[in-house]
Amino acid sequence: MPPYLLLEGANIITYNESDKKNRRMKMAYYYNQLSKIEQKAYYAMKEGLKNLAPSFTVPLLDGKRLSDIYFMVRMDCPEIFWSVKFSYRYYKDSDHAEMIPEYLFKKNQIIEHQKAMDARVKKIARQAEKMNEKEKEFFVHDFICQNVRYDKLKKAYSHEIIGPLGQGVGVCEGIAKSVKILCDALGIWCIIALCDNNPEKGIKYRHMWNVVRIDGKYYHLDATFDNSLSKEDLIRYDYFNLSDSQIFKDHEPVIYKLPPCTDGDHTYYREKKLSWTKYEDVRKRAAQAVKKGKVLIFHWRGGYLTKEVLKELFEIFHEEAAKKEKYAYLSLNWPQAVLQVRFSTEAPQQEIMMEEANEGETIEVQD
Repeated sequence: MPPYLLLEGANIITYNESDKKNRRMKMAYYYNQLSKIEQKAYYAMKEGLKNLAPSFTVPLLDGKRLSDIYFMVRMDCPEIFWSVKFSYRYYKDSDHAEMIPEYLFKKNQIIEHQKAMDARVKKIARQAEKMNEKEKEFFVHDFICQNVRYDKLKKAYSHEIIGPLGQGVGVCEGIAKSVKILCDALGIWCIIALCDNNPEKGIKYRHMWNVVRIDGKYYHLDATFDNSLSKEDLIRYDYFNLSDSQIFKDHEPVIYKLPPCTDGDHTYYREKKLSWTKYEDVRKRAAQAVKKGKVLIFHWRGGYLTKEVLKELFEIFHEEAAKKEKYAYLSLNWPQAVLQVRFSTEAPQQEIMMEEANEGETIEVQD
């Protein structure tokens, strides 16, 4: 294979295939967290899966580490959607193992699905290619919230991009991978985050979301949680560009290291001036919402959202609704202190409803 040329200013820089591979690997977030021998295993897995090999050789590591690396490959490369499990074997005194991947489809089906997914990603991304970076992020988030529904049956393909982008259904793993592949196509730096379960808190399953880099800063973006809160007439942004301290109010600690997300001043509600600290601001906007017949959504930033504070806020909604002979009913995302209030002429069966963003699902990681 001849080397290729890259024009850089007035200089001509020559790269061979080895350079090409190294440049690609620098872009793989989880690859760069591995040791040298683990990187060799990562690359062998990636190439073996891309080539649909029935088996391939990797450096011999313990089964748990091979499983982690296999998972990292698929987080860095969501376009590899056709394998989620593997077995392996090795001979005594050998320093290599033979991995045997399990494919979700037959080879000819994978090739067809691959072409379809590539065309689908390009078609979606084309709609946003002229937008700026932040507009592109909104586009990806809103596409997921408007076009993907949570797959409670948890089909195998719902854990991969083929579910959300091909079938319009997905679980957090498939949604996070879909966000990443769309961000990749639009030139937005994006990785996938993974946290563990916590049976003591009643959290049975692992969860996935994304970290993006916007205007040079890192933010958490959980499209699955926002998808579960959104309705046909309303997209929610409770988990849009959160800091570490904000996201981990209702997310468990991550399993693999992430870049620090320290900026908490550019959440959706702060940017849209819908994050309030005073009761008078709430009353003013509640009165406007009742008058115009609109839904009121805002973030409370006036200290902890205690039961006493919530009671005072609901009194405001009730009083403003009564002035127009209406009723108020509240949906509350308590961990993120986001309140959604609707006003109606019909008395609600339940005035206050606690919202549960976490749908709960299984993420398959081999032991």
